[in-house]
Amino acid sequence: MKQTFSVVALAIAAYAGATLTVQAQEAVARAKAAAFDNKMFAGSPGAKGYACFVRQYDANHLTQHPQQKVSAMKLLVTAEERAEDKTLSYSFRLGIGYRHRTGNFDSSGYCNHAVATDAAGEVRLDCSVDCEGGGINVALSKDDKSAIIRLQKIQVWNRDKPDAEAGDALVAGADDKVFRLDRADAGQCAELVTDRKELAALRHK
Repeated sequence: MKQTFSVVALAIAAYAGATLTVQAQEAVARAKAAAFDNKMFAGSPGAKGYACFVRQYDANHLTQHPQQKVSAMKLLVTAEERAEDKTLSYSFRLGIGYRHRTGNFDSSGYCNHAVATDAAGEVRLDCSVDCEGGGINVALSKDDKSAIIRLQKIQVWNRDKPDAEAGDALVAGADDKVFRLDRADAGQCAELVTDRKELAALRHK
């Protein structure tokens, strides 16, 4: 009977210890996520926050990366407080200009915090497009002045064509896997926003 009690006690203690470990890990993850948000949005995002990053690749860069398909890129990250539980939800909009193609291409989707296993626990945003449309991974540079975008494949649409003809995909090649975009005023990402109310809010940031 004593042996049975000891086994049960050990099992309870192990479960309690595991629970505390999980809770501690979640607390650390929340703390890291909050710290990441403060860096991403240059302060607390509040009820709604925006972070805009842009890059226009110059001729010198494109000469050094002859296989790069992208000539320009804009990223708008939005954090918005959900009324039902006061937690933040995250979304992204991505604008792309191609090197050898005309047209304005963009994509959008939702994001969650993720801890990167290949960067010593670095927190990133893991963003995806619905219907298996791929996505992007967003980290920050060490000085928080740039966004580091990593991708394998992401579905994009040409804004200037009807839906039936607009679908396309940017697939990572030798020079299209990682992009470094510089922090910019939120207004520089205004072209990625179609909702009038949101556009007005963005321009007042």
